Amino acid sequence: MTLRLDDEDNDALRAQAEVEGRSMQLVAHDAVREYIRSRTARADVARETAWVVERYHDALERLGTL
Repeated sequence: MTLRLDDEDNDALRAQAEVEGRSMQLVAHDAVREYIRSRTARADVARETAWVVERYHDALERLGTL
């Protein structure tokens, strides 16, 4: 895989790697993993919220939540 960054992002990545004392590759790798974890967590929350709203729709409506 090749990651192409514009100059601004490349400079920011290089600077962050220097601050952390790590390689640009490791910083980028961790950023990708965090992005995936974040998106997965959001999808999980959205799915579970939809289930709760569907399951308890009447109760939530009576409580004035919907």
